[in-house]
Amino acid sequence: MSHQQYARGPSRAGGARGRGDGRGFGREGFGRGRGWRGLRGGHGGSGGDHAGMPPGKQPGISYTHSGLGSGGGTHSVGYGRRPAAPQVLAPRYIPNPKPAPGGPGPKIAPGVRSLGVRRPATPGTLGTPLTVTTNNFAVTIPKTVIHHYDEIKADNIMPAKFNMDLIRVLQERVAPAVFTPRAVYDGRKNLFASRRLRLSGENSQTFDVTLEPAREGATPPKVYRVTLKHVAEIDPTALSRYQKGQHSYDNTIITALTAINVVIQMEPIMSATSGTPGGTMSNPMLYRKYPHNSRSFFTDKETWAIGGGLELWRGYFQSVRPGLRSVLMNIDISTGTMFAPGPMVDVCRAILGNNSPNALVPGQGLSDRERLKLKNFLSNVRFTTTQKEGSEEVSAKPKTLKKISNLSAANYKFKLHDGSETTVVQYFQSMGTTLQYPNYVCIETSIGAPFPIELCNIIPGQLMKKQIPPDFVSSVLSFSVKAPKQRLDSIVAGHAHSREGSTTWRICPEEYLRQFGITISTEPERCLARVLPTPALNYGAGSKRKHIKPANGSWNLVDQKFFKPATVTGWAVVVYDTRTVREPDVLNIVRNFKAQADLLGIKGLSPNPPISYPPPKSLDVHNHLHAAGNAVYKATKRVPTLIVIIMPDNSSDLYQAVKYFGDVKRGVPTQCLNAFKAKKGNPQYFANVWLKVNAKLGGVNSVLDPQAQKLLSDPARPAMIIAADVMHAAPGSTDRPSFISVVGSIDSTAAQYSAVSATQDPR
Repeated sequence: MSHQQYARGPSRAGGARGRGDGRGFGREGFGRGRGWRGLRGGHGGSGGDHAGMPPGKQPGISYTHSGLGSGGGTHSVGYGRRPAAPQVLAPRYIPNPKPAPGGPGPKIAPGVRSLGVRRPATPGTLGTPLTVTTNNFAVTIPKTVIHHYDEIKADNIMPAKFNMDLIRVLQERVAPAVFTPRAVYDGRKNLFASRRLRLSGENSQTFDVTLEPAREGATPPKVYRVTLKHVAEIDPTALSRYQKGQHSYDNTIITALTAINVVIQMEPIMSATSGTPGGTMSNPMLYRKYPHNSRSFFTDKETWAIGGGLELWRGYFQSVRPGLRSVLMNIDISTGTMFAPGPMVDVCRAILGNNSPNALVPGQGLSDRERLKLKNFLSNVRFTTTQKEGSEEVSAKPKTLKKISNLSAANYKFKLHDGSETTVVQYFQSMGTTLQYPNYVCIETSIGAPFPIELCNIIPGQLMKKQIPPDFVSSVLSFSVKAPKQRLDSIVAGHAHSREGSTTWRICPEEYLRQFGITISTEPERCLARVLPTPALNYGAGSKRKHIKPANGSWNLVDQKFFKPATVTGWAVVVYDTRTVREPDVLNIVRNFKAQADLLGIKGLSPNPPISYPPPKSLDVHNHLHAAGNAVYKATKRVPTLIVIIMPDNSSDLYQAVKYFGDVKRGVPTQCLNAFKAKKGNPQYFANVWLKVNAKLGGVNSVLDPQAQKLLSDPARPAMIIAADVMHAAPGSTDRPSFISVVGSIDSTAAQYSAVSATQDPR
């Protein structure tokens, strides 16, 4: 679904009409309804949607909203689903129009070892000169000594977030006089202070820390022993000498950079606001202002609710690095995929794409496959419940989802402390809570306690660490991949300091910076650059234009042939979405797929591949695709070159099973098509699909013109392009490997590559 932008202009109510052909549950009937078009392929009826300006919204900005449209065609019921919410965008930034200052870089003193690359004596002349605005901000280095405390020890090795809570409680509750002003901590072994701490043992001290206050009559809270030891004094002015080429890149520079990085990251990581449900690991009544992972932290100032139980938050990665003339803070944006907050019933319906009243009734609207999908999707998500407990108050303590039961609240039985048996419905009735949906499934927590799903609310700001469902990859890319101008808008907005009466954001508040004597420019750095001539691309024989020169990074494939088209000796089609596409639709998809292949020069593609329609809710994907391959072999006496799978929405489990079969078990290329997009028959969609398929089959889509890359095409001096990457586990992980990969070009056009991937010991 395409997202909406805010529409500037006079606000007006009504007028939001849509077709009610959401996914139905029958085979006939068609209706029109007011409101959003529902899920694909259905047969809806009259909707119940409306549009208007919600309360509290600003005049001059047009908004639309809707309810759920239900269908009433013959033997069918369609349920509409509203599209993704509008994106919340960053305010616009206008760069300085003046040319950037230029000049020679620093001279490296004799004997100084530096990581900097020596620049040419004279500037370049090729291309067109221009000034570019970077995502770097000048940092003023402190002149005071920074005190380094290492060997921070606790009784056991704990996660970094837990360690941060220990140090926060230590500074705020246990020894505030020692830690005023506060020190900064990296979550592992390094703590830095702007002055020497008054420790009882001069250089070291052990503190007893309890994360929970003692309560009369309750079990005493666990005591953690934390030891700090002063190990070094860091002189940040060494960074200034390094920038001037007067100091080698050594451990002094590395430690100074580490200290400044910890200072600027402290506020986003440690920030907590009391009284908000959500909780840190130590205190459920504390809410982390900025959810974060090992690289970025995320804010709710720039978001997009994309549907399917997900919302996207803008994240920021920031790192202090040495520059030619000053220390720079580099800021880049990232994307955090969050579980949608709110009632778990609504989130589960969104995940399934099913707003039927029976969508969460086990054995009726909720199949085992869908229940497992919900369980895998929401595993370990934290939630609160709305029922009142013994104190007659609603508990804000978060719980963790471990399982979605196959039993409803009415049928889920368990034993009480006195040995008697009861159901979940009866238990909550005895506690004063009457369930509205007793036939809905139950949620089981990490300790095995069941809760009716209607009482569960997902806590906001929880990162989803699993793979993004394929159906939402395009939305994630739309949010993540920004034009340079929009990217700069987000970066500057995220870095901007709060001003009185302003709604700009602040990701690096001054509290910690000020006490360490660090200041950061509010304006991004600018530098001189040159735009080099665009190289031409070569396409294959029979193309209308053999040479294409891209304009602004794009070009058209119309009337072009692939440089090296692949050959398909046999292929099959497997249809997993018979609601959206019927047999005539599938035949039309095959024709369009074949027609685009012919236009691009693909050879050997049969117009009549074997087509199968296995049940979409079956988990036996391996046998489905194996049978499709056997059908190809029976017809052609050759193993299949390609299997095309037509997929429904929200089918990441099917997608993973398909890729496991093709890439791991059988080594046969597979290509998944979105049923709705394929049914529309847009030639551009099939052209984009064939760009992927041709490469999977060993073809070459296009190559750089030899005149544009003489370095690679010189037969007397053959060149190879090599690229490598490594993906590490989170910092501090000792039991998870790192994944490495290396690719190298194997032809003179640098269009084909050989790849190697492996695991190695963690860093």
